[in-house]
Amino acid sequence: MIALLDNTALLYLVIPLLGLLVGSFLNVVIHRLPLIMQREWQRECAALQDQPVTDEAPFNLCVPRSRCPHCEHTLAASDNIPLLSWLWLKGRCRYCQAPVSRRYPLVELASALLAAITLWRFGAGPQLLAALVFSWMLLCMTLIDLDHLLLPDQLTLPLLWLGLLLNINELFVPLQSAVIGAAAGYGILWSLYWLFRLATGKEGMGYGDFKLLAAIGAWFGWQSLLPVLLLASFTGAALGLGLMALRRLGEDRVLPFGPALALGGWSYLMWGTDVVKLYWRLAL
Repeated sequence: MIALLDNTALLYLVIPLLGLLVGSFLNVVIHRLPLIMQREWQRECAALQDQPVTDEAPFNLCVPRSRCPHCEHTLAASDNIPLLSWLWLKGRCRYCQAPVSRRYPLVELASALLAAITLWRFGAGPQLLAALVFSWMLLCMTLIDLDHLLLPDQLTLPLLWLGLLLNINELFVPLQSAVIGAAAGYGILWSLYWLFRLATGKEGMGYGDFKLLAAIGAWFGWQSLLPVLLLASFTGAALGLGLMALRRLGEDRVLPFGPALALGGWSYLMWGTDVVKLYWRLAL
């Protein structure tokens, strides 16, 4: 491992390849985690109403094996090679020739690209491994939020606790700053949520957004909260205006705030306050 970290050229090969493998796993999490949560809610509702819980086949991140959603044929290991299988099969199922969504290779590519950029930014060292985990988890949460308007506790809370644990030895910021950042991050959005709800009677965001900002505060301290919120607010506003201009965002459609927060948090990881200064320069 030490020899690998000392070999920069080899590292730039291994880390993106690792990103492809992680991206393949992220595709599984993005698809299955909301379904797992839905099944858990259904079981809990049935138990509260004293209704029998129907026996279901095991369903988690490992079981059952991946299968084609059209013909339901179980995929072989050769069908699941990140990126290469999709290219080799020309984006179609080997067994029924139904088209396979482009999202799968795009997520794998995005994961590899994030890994390469993170390696370029941090180089070999303890911050690199932490930054990789942070980047991949944000990618996963972004796509789940876009699909389901949901930021699962199974992702936001481990990210929060991991940030606090890493900063015990001040990996990114002192622990005191990280603890204050976690509390303040949650409290800021919680307060805005209730102010908006009292003023309009509507919910402007979800509790998952509170936890995600708390996690970002736990990683980078309370000093990161204002820059991240500025970036997230302007990014969300720009995206919303763009979709309205294209007539793809109607009154009945909700725009998730999680992806904007994720972009703000990842930008702060990469460039800190420098990215905020650049953003304002471009905006003005």
